[in-house]
Amino acid sequence: MTDDPAGGLVVTGIGTVSADGFDFRTALGRRGYKYLPAAAQYLLAAAKGALAQAGPGALEAVGPEERGAAVGTNSAAVALHHTMDRTITATGAEDLSPALAPYFSVNLFGSRLATEHDLKGFNLTFTSPRVAGLEALQAGRRAIATGRARRLLAGATEEALPEGEPGADRPESGAVALVLEPASAARNRGAAALGRVAVRSFFLPPRVAASADGAGQAAALLRDALAALGHRADRPLTVTAVLDGSPVGEAVAAALAGRAPTGWAPDDRAVAGQTLNDRAPDGWALNDRAPNDRAPDEWAPDGRPVAGWLERVPAGAGALEPVARVAAALAAPASHPHAVVTAAAEGNTAVCLVTPGPDPDPGSGADATSGGTGDGPGRSGGTEASSR
Repeated sequence: MTDDPAGGLVVTGIGTVSADGFDFRTALGRRGYKYLPAAAQYLLAAAKGALAQAGPGALEAVGPEERGAAVGTNSAAVALHHTMDRTITATGAEDLSPALAPYFSVNLFGSRLATEHDLKGFNLTFTSPRVAGLEALQAGRRAIATGRARRLLAGATEEALPEGEPGADRPESGAVALVLEPASAARNRGAAALGRVAVRSFFLPPRVAASADGAGQAAALLRDALAALGHRADRPLTVTAVLDGSPVGEAVAAALAGRAPTGWAPDDRAVAGQTLNDRAPDGWALNDRAPNDRAPDEWAPDGRPVAGWLERVPAGAGALEPVARVAAALAAPASHPHAVVTAAAEGNTAVCLVTPGPDPDPGSGADATSGGTGDGPGRSGGTEASSR
């Protein structure tokens, strides 16, 4: 039976790896991985975990030319570059490690993943600040929908920044990988669909974000992005915002706090200083009640963000945290859709609409309703994700 990409892609495997306690010998094996950079090891281990959850045949059901990879990173090679600089300065280029030298190019991290799993359809690397991992999902899904391949392994990987590098005080170190395939293919091989994801990216110029109407401009862009992804404004939506304190981050935060683009109940009122699970900074505004007057513990007994609520997460130095939040949203019990929003000080912004569960509500996402990817550039200032 032929897969039908227009039937919508589903996530069938999730792999997450933290640098804390990581041992490549346990995660990957003793041979063939010792001299890889840490970020490459993390990515391979996350992919291994995702494929194990996806089950036999997740990739093997199609040929190598029909499998693709898309990886986002901001700092996978920075520590290695520092080491190479020191070596060249101290003793000369001839003393560079032959095993590590090729990873001077950040594209090699994704290439090693493609080599490991025989992914020959396409192999893309994204490095846009903070949104690179979500761009990898966006462009990878678009490539599948247009027939470039029929299976996708996508994610993000980061290594902690060396001391003195901007962002070293907000380190990210680890990887997340997702396996995506057509829903029909997952059903045919008896694999569980964990949910659907769709991404929209756009650019909010820092000078616009810093203006008096910065929040209003951000709200319009967010509203357009969610509409393009198929979210109905009258439906409750859990939002996780991975943001820094830059003008762009604060404009997006203010737009979300106003709830104009999110579809939360129009009569909800913000409560200054209230936080969700004490994880948001003082002064962050969120709903004072869940939709339909339900108490938070009626919506999320396990402590997860509730439908119609907003959670702000401090952004790290790289592109890993937003993808980790997407993975967490997919692992949540099936219920209302969840948006992961992130933005960089440079203006790069992305929204990922996550619909968890084996049978997403057809009204909650673009590829659940029309078969479209929902992943094109935003209508208002949107930009195509670009590989580097």
